[in-house]
Amino acid sequence: MNFNNFFLFFLLQFILILGCSSSGVRLDIQEKHVIIDNGIVQVNISNPEGHIIGIQYNGIDNLLEVQNKESDRGYWDIVWEQDEEKRTEKGTKKKGTLDRMETNNLTVIVENEEQVELSFTRIWNFSLEGKFAPLNFDKRFIMLRDSSGFYTYAIYEHLKEWPAFDLDNTRVAFKPRKDKFNYMVIADNRQRFMPRSDDRLPERGEVLAYPEAVRLVNPVEPEFKGEVDDKYEYSIESRKNQVHGWISINSSSESESESKSTGFWIITPSNEFRSAGPLKQYLASHVGPTSLSVFHSTHYSGADLIMKFGVNEAWKKVFGPIFIYLNSNSDGFSPINLWEDAKHQMVNEVERWPYTFPASKDFLSSDQRGKVEGRLLVRDRFISDTFVPVKGAYLGLAHPGDVGSWQRECKGYQFWTITDDKGYFSIINILPGDYNLYSWVNGFIGDYQYNKVINITSGSEIKVGELVYEPPRDGPTLWEIGIPDRSAAEFYVPDPNPLYVNKLYLNHSDRYRQYGLWERYAELYPKEDLVYNVGTSDYKKDWYFAQNTRKKDNNTYEGTTWQINFNLDRVNTNGTYKLRLALASVHFAELQVRINNADANPPLFRTEIIGKDNTIARHGIHGMYRLYNVDVQGSLLVNGNNTIFLTQAASNGPFVGILYDYIRLEGPSQVHFYD
Repeated sequence: MNFNNFFLFFLLQFILILGCSSSGVRLDIQEKHVIIDNGIVQVNISNPEGHIIGIQYNGIDNLLEVQNKESDRGYWDIVWEQDEEKRTEKGTKKKGTLDRMETNNLTVIVENEEQVELSFTRIWNFSLEGKFAPLNFDKRFIMLRDSSGFYTYAIYEHLKEWPAFDLDNTRVAFKPRKDKFNYMVIADNRQRFMPRSDDRLPERGEVLAYPEAVRLVNPVEPEFKGEVDDKYEYSIESRKNQVHGWISINSSSESESESKSTGFWIITPSNEFRSAGPLKQYLASHVGPTSLSVFHSTHYSGADLIMKFGVNEAWKKVFGPIFIYLNSNSDGFSPINLWEDAKHQMVNEVERWPYTFPASKDFLSSDQRGKVEGRLLVRDRFISDTFVPVKGAYLGLAHPGDVGSWQRECKGYQFWTITDDKGYFSIINILPGDYNLYSWVNGFIGDYQYNKVINITSGSEIKVGELVYEPPRDGPTLWEIGIPDRSAAEFYVPDPNPLYVNKLYLNHSDRYRQYGLWERYAELYPKEDLVYNVGTSDYKKDWYFAQNTRKKDNNTYEGTTWQINFNLDRVNTNGTYKLRLALASVHFAELQVRINNADANPPLFRTEIIGKDNTIARHGIHGMYRLYNVDVQGSLLVNGNNTIFLTQAASNGPFVGILYDYIRLEGPSQVHFYD
């Protein structure tokens, strides 16, 4: 981007702010609406329901979809369930109850020229049992002077004496105007003009394997004809989900105010209140136009991530604040400058975290939080006997639990960082409480967990010193397939069927986000399954990214068996070899392992039906990480050619399958030990 244009853009924005906001923040409470206005942005909220029904900015009366009901423009919501009989072993028999969190009381918390903060509440009691989730809601909205946007956060509370219930999903949703916002950005390499929501209607679109996926057969704009639209193609990992949104790109033929491009952005300055750690994937922006800030969901994880609240369980959590940021530029600039500005604003918000202005006592300031520092080293004794500092390892604090339990933890807060090039780390702004310290390291299998519970108090600074992770290892590597990074992205991902293309992902690093790749396996392997020859095969070309089912002629499905062929010299028949199977994701799959006998019964190793990630259907490349360690007696192996048979035995539909992260065979420990 041209530096002079970028500088001028910020200068004009600054002048606009100075010229419009000298009167400070104003509050106007009406019978059915509440209006907050700082001269730059005006936000209209329904009273007392607490829905955002209007956002006025840049000469546009309302950035939100005026054709929608007032409760369907900007809102908080949850999906919950109280009747456990509606649950099955496969997760959710039917979707839970959607609650837009309509409140019934407004309280002005702060009102002055510098800030307005409003609280919209709904207090639960037993007369509401079965009608509403047993939660107290306190939705907050904040506007600051000279701010080109507004903040929102909420406090959820479940009292100890209240009934048990399940919470599946909670988020904030916005529906910008579909006649204006036509360009979506979720990353530098994931941005495009988008189809309209009308293109998904029956007369314009063809529903595919599930309702979210629609092939556009007669779209309003012909350029989208033949493409597949599916919101899951635009999911984002939590660690990358800091800013995304929409741009209104209008022509110069419109009125002066209408010809300016306008950006609508959701900025999440911290992931501490999101569930399941940095790798958890969430919906973000998609056709509607829709922009979401999702705090908790079961996507790419399944029923393992349902928040289950029991009887006698007290709970309180603050979600947010997040920032709704608005920007604009004149006709002379590229609208993409708005994305660059939004990223710059995101950095500013991150640097200000935790905010000093939220008035709730439940949102703690920096001086009420703690800090943990240390250094992480790795020792893999069959590579080197030294302790090696690792760069870019993730370390995080989450609720105490088992090794790796952070990826299922969703009721509390999580705090993550990465190590520097010498292995040092510092986790800051940690809320008081008891935590385990967890880590994983790209390039090594497994999970690390510090052996002590860490208690954080207000202002505490804890130094844990040098920590050593010794990843699972019994013997030297005989061969390996893939990269241990909790993802299947390094493996072969085919081109999509030309009938089911999303043009954004053609010649893109995220090839796996195309629709229908589960059908491509059977097209590439119509009769015989995948065979991988160690030493000559290349996992980038020869290892398919997902071991899914094969569709048969009678519209049923069958499991598949992959072969790994390898050569061994001087087999130690008295020794124990180790097969490491790191799985990036599974969905209702059963993995069976056999050695040199495809028909061995029982198999050497088998899982039960595992996983509810649904990653294959949702165009993902990872879900819940799993590691299996299989003992292989040397007597099962022979000198010369050997074969490992990996069978995915389940056959219940097209989306059943396994995404492997990494596979390794180790020799017996007494062979080739490092000296």
